[in-house]
Parts: sequence; structure tokens; C-alpha cells
Amino acid sequence: MSETYTIERDLNELEAMVNNLDTYVRGETLYGNAGGSGFFSGNKMPSLTVGAVLMRLRRLDMLRDQMDSKQQQRFGASVDKHAHIAGEWRVHYTGKMNREAHSRLDAMRTFFEECSSDPKLCANVYRPEMLRRTIVQEIRMAMDEINLEVEDEFKQKLSGTDSQLRRYLKPSEFVWAEALQPVYDKKTFWWLYQRPPVPES
Repeated sequence: MSETYTIERDLNELEAMVNNLDTYVRGETLYGNAGGSGFFSGNKMPSLTVGAVLMRLRRLDMLRDQMDSKQQQRFGASVDKHAHIAGEWRVHYTGKMNREAHSRLDAMRTFFEECSSDPKLCANVYRPEMLRRTIVQEIRMAMDEINLEVEDEFKQKLSGTDSQLRRYLKPSEFVWAEALQPVYDKKTFWWLYQRPPVPES
């Protein structure tokens, strides 16, 4: 994620993702294509996943009072379409949620290995891990909202990941764009208020 944030870009990405969500949840691919990533698109679209959709849905909802009327209408349409797809294809949808959560946590192992072997590199490559962990949290919160039973394996993997993450982080200012700070409280999303220290040369 870049240092800047705009509701319009988030909304555009959400719409593209939701428009492709029906086909995505029924397919086998975990990291799907939301479109807009062609050579002439000018701006690469993030991968389509359930977690990526959930992240945008929640933060746009929390920033809804900053939208103009047209943006609110567009957001409402995406909310309704997402709810319809999630309900119609619940088994497929929740299956993707589980797969994605495990996949993102597994991917963080490389980061921990890098931090252990090269603390300087650790500080430079933290940004993707913040996004991974944030999306996993969005999935975890959504599981509670829809009363989806959370596997013990997932709980243990999440706890173990956080234990390792805390080893390499120190308190800092909020690490994403200031406009997003109201969306991410410090207690729940603590890793967005910490970062690996840059070792002295």
C-alpha cells in the first residue's frame, strides 16, 4: 500500500473486485484477477481475494461520512452485491476465506527468516507483511460476524505468527496514511503502530 489513500481508488478497487467475485469464489484460484492490470491500464489492480474485499468493505463503511452522494450509492451497490454472492455461494466463499488466511500467514514465514538473518532487510520489507496481517485480521473478524467456526489450527497459527511478529517490532507512529488511522484501532491492529527498528550502521 502506498503512503497516500483516497476513497475513490478504494471504491474503484472494491467495485472491480465485487464485479468479479461470483466467478472467483466458484473457481480454484486463490489470488484472482479483478481486472485493470493490463499494459495500458495505468494502475495495477490488487489481487482479488475475499480478504481484500472484506478489508475495503469495512474501511469504506467506516469512512462513509466522507463520501459524496454518488460514492455512497456506488458503495451501497457493492455492499449489496457482495452480500448476495457471499450468501448464495457460502460454502465456496468461506472456503476461500480459510484458504486465504492460512496462505497469508504461511507467507509471513519468509519475513521472519529474513528478520532473523538480516535485521536491516527486515526493516525494509515490512510493508507487505502489514498488509498480509491486516487482511488476515479482517478475515478473522468476518468469521465472527457470520458465526463461522474458527479452526484450532488457524487460531494456533495466528497466535504463533503474532508471537514471532512482536519479536521484531518496536512502537512507532501509525504506519499507513493518516486518513486510515480512524479505521484501525491500536489495540486490534497493533502491528500498524509498530515497525522493525532500522539498525545502526
